[in-house]
Amino acid sequence: MRTRSTHFALSGLTAAAFLSLAACGEPEADTGTAEAPARDTASAPSQAEPASVGGASAEAALAALGEPYVSANLANGERLWRRCQSCHTVNEGARHLVGPNLHGMFGQQAGAADGFRYSAALEGADFTWTPEALDEWLANPRTFLPGNRMSFAGLRHDSDRNDLIAWLAAATAPDGTSGE
Repeated sequence: MRTRSTHFALSGLTAAAFLSLAACGEPEADTGTAEAPARDTASAPSQAEPASVGGASAEAALAALGEPYVSANLANGERLWRRCQSCHTVNEGARHLVGPNLHGMFGQQAGAADGFRYSAALEGADFTWTPEALDEWLANPRTFLPGNRMSFAGLRHDSDRNDLIAWLAAATAPDGTSGE
């Protein structure tokens, strides 16, 4: 009987580990090199739930991007965001986690969020976060910028990337009217 309960416990732990990996993609080979906050940000506001998007600021952010983002499925984008939120936040003033806070990311120089310690690859990157750059990044971060430490395998489907980018554009708009 003890063997059977041990078997069930191990099966449960294995399933939990696979679900955890599925949420973030494949782990890096060198797990000791994950990007981390440069300073203690525990006193900064955190984000337990994804930001809700909607209203005039979200519409304006999407209109500025044009198609395919205007007609993207924001509900699917928010669902996909749940994979990202274990490492990133999006609300203004929210703390950095394993990855940087993404608030106001569009139009920002890559590797430039204040208070976050980036990999050498991102620190030396010479691009700005645009929907096009983020689309390539989300397709496969490792091939887009070799040497970065983001442990995410990527999103294969264009429509999923479009939905997530649209949701991020609405949720990270720098005017401070994005979600809670």
